[in-house]
Amino acid sequence: MDQWVAFAQEQWYLLAGALVVLFIVVRVVKTVVKWVIVLALLAGLAVYGVNYTDQLASIGASVGQKVAEEVQAQAVKAFQDEAKEAKFTANKDGSFAITTKSLKVEGKAGSDQVTVTFMGQSFQMSASSAVNAFIEQAKANSQ
Repeated sequence: MDQWVAFAQEQWYLLAGALVVLFIVVRVVKTVVKWVIVLALLAGLAVYGVNYTDQLASIGASVGQKVAEEVQAQAVKAFQDEAKEAKFTANKDGSFAITTKSLKVEGKAGSDQVTVTFMGQSFQMSASSAVNAFIEQAKANSQ
């Protein structure tokens, strides 16, 4: 039902045009052809409306990906801004945790992946040069 509401809200001009065409066909054409045209138009709208969810899903996926990329970019900026305040904690199992006022980075020594918690959201990041520089700065701060 939600997909039909979204379809009607975003494609109202298409629905209005279809209603005008239906009205003209019903008023002008007086044969069985009239009902064939009406049914074809309604079927076309129904198929387009049903497939409309697929279009919304692909748009939503690309927006979600852009948001994730932006959050990661902001986290890298926070690495640079907060590196001087970072506190490094090494655990006996080889894992480590680095905390600042807005970041928490967790990982294992020698691993290429770290878990970053930024603005209440956790995500995996590759240990890029910016991340590695942040880790080294945090280690230097705790010595």
